[in-house]
Amino acid sequence: MSERFIFLVSGPIGVGKSTTSKKLAQKIHNCVLLEGDAILDMFDYGTEASWEKRLRLTWKHIVSLTRGFIEDDFNVVIDFVVEDELEWFYHNLSDLQITMKYIVLTAEEENVIERIRIRGDIPSIERSLFLLNKLRSNPLNQPFLIDTTFRQTAEIVELIINDPRFIVTP
Repeated sequence: MSERFIFLVSGPIGVGKSTTSKKLAQKIHNCVLLEGDAILDMFDYGTEASWEKRLRLTWKHIVSLTRGFIEDDFNVVIDFVVEDELEWFYHNLSDLQITMKYIVLTAEEENVIERIRIRGDIPSIERSLFLLNKLRSNPLNQPFLIDTTFRQTAEIVELIINDPRFIVTP
């Protein structure tokens, strides 16, 4: 089996995370896209699990799915907000022959607000701005930040693929 890639794309609502992840997955040969929100949404049908349990189980299943696809010789793009899970995630897959790239998309606050308003998701603005500031200010994220404000999706995807600064090392 040849080396496989995992691209972990993080960022708050409104920075282009889903659009970028989809375009990235289309550009990478033999690749699947895991959308963390789709797994998280599975809990919306009658479960009484707390937010913390839902989040923990979502990450557990993202790891399981990622491992399965890597073992079956696929590359994986993951679209999900990473708050404090990066080291845990990497550790849980470190036995695999992989190169992991971690990307934190950001944008200027005004652009995030405008993008969310266009979506019609006004209640998400406060949470998105909170996460934007949290992700930007985390020293562990500094090498992995990409400001999407003045960049086109194709340019961001090329940067992710070609720039070695996004490679996670132990």
